[in-house]
Amino acid sequence: MTAQRQDRFRSILLPRNRGLLLDLVVFVSNLFLMRFLLKLFFDIIKHATAGEFWAEFAMFLFCLSLLVLPPIGATLKRWHFHQRLKGKQVAGEDGMPGGCLFNPIFYFCLTVLIFSAVNAFIFQFFYGNREPGEAVFVSSIFIGLALMIVHTYLVYRYFTPPKTAPKSSFLLGPRSEFIGDICLFTNMIFFTLVWNLLSFSGLPRPDSVEEFLGRLFVLCFLALLLYFPPRMFYLADDIHRRRTWLTILLANSPLIMRVLIGTSSDTRW
Repeated sequence: MTAQRQDRFRSILLPRNRGLLLDLVVFVSNLFLMRFLLKLFFDIIKHATAGEFWAEFAMFLFCLSLLVLPPIGATLKRWHFHQRLKGKQVAGEDGMPGGCLFNPIFYFCLTVLIFSAVNAFIFQFFYGNREPGEAVFVSSIFIGLALMIVHTYLVYRYFTPPKTAPKSSFLLGPRSEFIGDICLFTNMIFFTLVWNLLSFSGLPRPDSVEEFLGRLFVLCFLALLLYFPPRMFYLADDIHRRRTWLTILLANSPLIMRVLIGTSSDTRW
């Protein structure tokens, strides 16, 4: 390997290129890991449906992770992100770095869906098939609303430059950003797992142009729901680079091909 190629490879690992690295990780996962991970995921769902404690607990942790990993990652990376920008604003005239892709209302609605899944597992764990009672149900709604607002606030605070340096030496050190990246990468892999449920569902080949275009529309909608929210932390860093949209397309190309062309109709898990 020449020195120039070595430098190019090392540059992928730099903090400013985390989005590129994330897209490459997703691409490799889509090619080689997703079929195995989805089989494991479906096995856990099957055992959870049968009422097995550890399977139910694993599903609860999975849904909970989608709720806690983004704000933790955003909090750990925020100082380092804005230090790297050196005072440059990432928000546009509407206050968002990339328009509707960064809209907090859209993100809040996604958080509502995730919390609903977490809340359902909590009720299933403590009450089983029994009704929890009106007081418990109403309390969970208000507590969940407060948690979702805090979650969205912590995520979108990431895009606002901090006025003062963190008091914690840990948040100032490089280790905090590294752990934050681990949280955000893990969150993306979990979202990609859900994103791939469609591609391995045994779709037949499209038999008309209308069906092909319909699948393309569904893919675009699901991309807004499942790929851009966990990707936006790094998209704020590289949204103006022309290669960014190509690497995002590359990352999802295995999934796109499976959905648009179709997979075997007799797929078995």
